[in-house]
Amino acid sequence: MSFTEEKHAARQRPGSSDVAPPPRGLVERTAAWSMAHRKLTLLLWIAVVILAYAASTVTGVREQEDADGLTGQSAVAERMLDNADFADDGIERVMIQARSGKLSAATADDVVASLRARYKTVNAVADVSEPVTSEDGRSVLLPVTLDLGTGDEKKKPKNVVGPMLKATEAEQRAHTGLRIEQLGKGSITKELSQKLNADFQRAEFISVPVTLLILLVAFGALLAAGLPVLLGITSVVFALGLAGVTSLLVPVDANQASLILLMGLAVGVDYSLFYIRRQREERALGKSPAAALRIAAATSGRAVLVSGLTVAFAMAGMFLSGNMLFYSLALGTVLVVLVAVLGSLTVLPAALAGLGDKIDRPRIPLLRRRTVVRGESRLWAAVLRPVLKAPGVSLLIGVAMLALAAPALGMKLKMPGDEDLPRSYAVMQTYDRLVEAFPTEGTAHTVAVEADKGRSGEVARLLTAIHDDAMATGQFAQSAKPDIALSRDGTVSRLELHVKGDAGGSEAKQTLQLLRNDLAPKTLKGADVDKWAVGGKTAFSTDFSDTLQDRLPLVFGFVTLLCLGVMLLAFRSVTLALLTAVLNVLSVAAAYGVLVLVFQGEWAESLLGFDSNGAVVSWLPLILFVVLYGLSMDYHIFVLSRVREGVGLGGSTHAAVRHGILTSAGVVTTAAVIMVAVFAVFATLSTLDMKQLGVGLAVAILLDATLIRGVLLPAALVLLGKRAWPKSRSVRQDPAVSHG
Repeated sequence: MSFTEEKHAARQRPGSSDVAPPPRGLVERTAAWSMAHRKLTLLLWIAVVILAYAASTVTGVREQEDADGLTGQSAVAERMLDNADFADDGIERVMIQARSGKLSAATADDVVASLRARYKTVNAVADVSEPVTSEDGRSVLLPVTLDLGTGDEKKKPKNVVGPMLKATEAEQRAHTGLRIEQLGKGSITKELSQKLNADFQRAEFISVPVTLLILLVAFGALLAAGLPVLLGITSVVFALGLAGVTSLLVPVDANQASLILLMGLAVGVDYSLFYIRRQREERALGKSPAAALRIAAATSGRAVLVSGLTVAFAMAGMFLSGNMLFYSLALGTVLVVLVAVLGSLTVLPAALAGLGDKIDRPRIPLLRRRTVVRGESRLWAAVLRPVLKAPGVSLLIGVAMLALAAPALGMKLKMPGDEDLPRSYAVMQTYDRLVEAFPTEGTAHTVAVEADKGRSGEVARLLTAIHDDAMATGQFAQSAKPDIALSRDGTVSRLELHVKGDAGGSEAKQTLQLLRNDLAPKTLKGADVDKWAVGGKTAFSTDFSDTLQDRLPLVFGFVTLLCLGVMLLAFRSVTLALLTAVLNVLSVAAAYGVLVLVFQGEWAESLLGFDSNGAVVSWLPLILFVVLYGLSMDYHIFVLSRVREGVGLGGSTHAAVRHGILTSAGVVTTAAVIMVAVFAVFATLSTLDMKQLGVGLAVAILLDATLIRGVLLPAALVLLGKRAWPKSRSVRQDPAVSHG
C-alpha cells in the first residue's frame, strides 16, 4: 500500500465519522464561527475595508519630510534647515537656452521680459530675480521664488509650483526655436510623484490580471481563481487605509504603497491557495463540504497563522534599523500581512462555506481537469527521485549551485541620487542640461550653523573662511564668493560648496570627508555657535549606508532568533529550527549575489532598461532579508506541516518526506509562480530601486521554491531522519487525520 493510500485509509478507517468533533483552538473556533455566520462575516469585512480607507481620506496621509529618512550628521543639518525659514526655500530656476550656437542678448531679454509678465499673473510667484548668463553664452538662468508661506502654514514646493509650470510651458510653446525649461525642488518632486504614482498604477494594472491568469490555469475555475485575488486586493486596500491613519504617528515613505501591494498580493494569494487546495483535497477523499472546511481550518489555517506571524515578526525587524524610512516600510508590511491573515482565517472560510462545491464553477474550457485534485505532482516526483535516492550528493550539489552568493562579498551600497533617476524623465533631461551649462547648480555639500541671532555676522565670517579654505584646495567647484544664506529669524546660516561630478562620485565623497574631518572642524570647533553639521546629498548617502551597516547585524539577529522561536513553538524541534535558519540564509545570500551580478555590472542594462551606478541601493539588503526570510517561511511551514502529518502516521521518514514534498508541490509551485510574476512586474518599473527590488525578490523566490524547498530541504530531512522530530513524545497527529 502506498503512503497516500495509507493516509487515505487512516482517514476512512472503520468507526470514523464524517462529523468533525467540536472545534479546538483559536483558529478552528474562528473559522467555525465565520462559517456559521458567513453573511455577517462577509459584510463586516467589506465594512471595515471601506471604513479603514475612508478614515485615511479623513485624517489625510502624512508624508515623510526630507530629514525623516536621514541619519547621522546629515540628519542634524537637514533638521536645522527644515526648521528654519529661508527666503530661497521655494526657488525655481528657469533656463533659456539656444538649441544650437549662442543665445543673443536681445532674444534672451525678450524671453525674460515675457516670462516676468506671465509670472505676474501667478499668485504663487513671490519674486523674479535678475537673470544670469552661462560662460559659453548659450544659456540664461532666471531664478524665481515661490511663495510657500511661513510657520505652520508653510506649503511644500510641489503643491504650489503647478501654475508656474504651466506659465513656463506656455512660453516654451511660443518660442519653439529655444529651450525654456524649469527646474527646482517643486518641479522635480512634482514630476517624480507623478511618475511614481504612474508606476504604482501600472504595477497594479499588470500584476492583478497576471495573478488571476495564473490562478485560472492552476484551478481551472473562475471562482476558485478569483477568490484569492479578491482577498489580496481587499487586504491591500485595508492596509493602505490603516497606513494612512497611522501615518499621523509614522509618516509614510514613497515606497510604502509599492511594498504593501507586493506583500499584500503575495501573502493574500498564498494563504488562499493553502486553504482552497486543502479543502479540495479533503473533498476528493470523500469528506463533506463542512468537514473538508473544518479540516482545512485545522491544518492550512494553523499553517497560515504561524506563517503570517512569522512574516510579521520578520517585517518588524525593520523597526530596529534606526531610520524612519524603514519604520514606514515595516509598519506597512506588518499591517498588510496581519490583515491578510485575518481575512484568511475569517472571510475565506466564510466565502468557501457559502460557495460549497460551487467554488469549482464556472469551469474554464480546456482546463476542466484542473478542478480535480490529482494527488502527487509528476514533475516534482521526477525531480525528487534522485534527491531521495542520494540525499548526501544532492545536498552537496544544491549547496554548490548556491555559489551565486559569492559575488555578494563585493557588494557596494549607494543611495540613488538625482544622477540615478531615469533619463527618460523630462525633468532629469533638464537637470543634465542645466548642470552642464551652470556647474555650480549641481551637487553641493551644505554646512549648516545655528547660533544666536546677534552672532549672524560672526557666523558669516566663519563660513566665508571655510569657503576660502575649500577653494584653496582646488577640489571644489570654483566660485568667486561664498554661497551663504541666512534664515529669516537670523538664527540659522547655510553655506553651499559645490563639487564636480555626481553626488555618489569619488570627488564628492573625498570632498565630503575633507570638509567634515578638516575644513569645518578647524573653523567651527570651539566657536561660539549652538551647533553645526555638514549635510547634502552625498552626506545623506554616506550616513545612511554607514548606519545601515551598523544596524544590519542587529536586524538579522532579531529576525533570525524570532523565526527560530516560532519554529520551536510550531514544531518543537531545535534541529528543524536551525535547518530553517540555514536554508533561509542561503536563499537570501544567493539573492544578494544575483543583485551584484546584475546591477553592479553593465551587461544587463539594455535587458532591464537601466543605467548601472555600480552599486546596490543602500536600503535593499535589509528589505530583501526581512521580506525573503518572511515569505520563504510560507513555503517552509506549509511543506513541513505536510511532512509532519506523514511522520505522525508512523511511516518511514523517507516516505513522509516524499509525500509532504509532492502533495505540497502544486500549491507551492503556483504560489511561487505568482510571486515571481508579480515581483518581475516591479523589475519593469522606471526607477532603479524598484528594478533592484523586483529582480532581487523574483530571483530569490524562484530559488527558494525550487532549489531550496525542492532539493536541499528534502535531502536534509532524509539525512536527519527521526532526529529532525521530537524524541520525547511522538509527533502530534495532525488534526486533519484525527478528524477523519
